Amino acid sequence: MTDPLSSLPWAIAALAVTLLAVLLSGRLAARLGLGAGPRQGRRLSIIETLPLDSRRRLLLARCDGTEVVLLVGGPNDLVVCSLAGREA
Repeated sequence: MTDPLSSLPWAIAALAVTLLAVLLSGRLAARLGLGAGPRQGRRLSIIETLPLDSRRRLLLARCDGTEVVLLVGGPNDLVVCSLAGREA
């Protein structure tokens, strides 16, 4: 039967090789454009979020240069107001 301490360096070395392989694969995928990097030309973004209570919150969203205030999380989602043509 082998001593558990004698197999510990082999286990650490195997873990290091595995982590190195994962990191190198990720870098290679990013260089080839296979990763989920930033997309160009996003049209929709959440500008700000304000929690109202444990379920509901107000969202300020921008889409194509129009800002919209949304009430979400309750039984019905609601467009509170639209701020047309409002650019940051």
